[in-house]
Amino acid sequence: MTRSFEELVAEADAVSVEGWDFSWLEGRATEERPSWGYQRAMSERLARASAALDIQTGGGEVLAGAAELPPVMVATESWPPNVAKATALLHPLGAVVVADEDDPPLPFADAAFDVVTSRHPVTVWWDEIARVLRPGGTYFSQQVGPASVFELVEFFLGPQPEHVRRARHPEDARRAAEAAGLEVVDLRAESLRTEFFDIGAVVYFLRKVVWMVPGFTVGKYREKLRELDALIRAEGAFVAYTTRMLIEARKPVV
Repeated sequence: MTRSFEELVAEADAVSVEGWDFSWLEGRATEERPSWGYQRAMSERLARASAALDIQTGGGEVLAGAAELPPVMVATESWPPNVAKATALLHPLGAVVVADEDDPPLPFADAAFDVVTSRHPVTVWWDEIARVLRPGGTYFSQQVGPASVFELVEFFLGPQPEHVRRARHPEDARRAAEAAGLEVVDLRAESLRTEFFDIGAVVYFLRKVVWMVPGFTVGKYREKLRELDALIRAEGAFVAYTTRMLIEARKPVV
């Protein structure tokens, strides 16, 4: 690594983090992919749908990768820069983007959709998902699992209490889905090796995935960043483990 700490940090602190596209990290960080292939599986379900909803679509990048969208395709997003980005990306594909705060209720009628999807939702309002699904409809989602990338989180924040480490546990998702009246038909989880090869990749990641180290700024954590930069230079990479879960839940036919 020939570039200095200051150069790497300044570059990563200036680049845009809009949307949910991580291509800026190419060659600077790697993350194993879950074995189930979410986008392919999502595409298969959307192709069979007549009306579908993608919740917290981000910049629309994942939904735009679907091979075929249903006749009625709606996506919601709360962050204004992402709303604009998703609109520009998805409208030409026939999808409508709705600006919606990440709070219930969803701005749709009961039983409006036969498929609801969401990749990495920040929150999951199970009662609302059940309400907008038609009987026999399904919710299909890839989500962040418990203690994801906590090797990095705890480098900056120190050891986290057990209830924080356990948050987003798959069995909690099962119970919440069932409490909302849905039947869980698939639930899987995997731990995936993640590597950061320079300190700029870490800065970019923490600026983009804002809930990992809440309130993260380069100025606030400069000394910890210097410490991590030295570790990466000595060892070649900082290794962490991402956790992912896949859940599919069906609304029973009454």
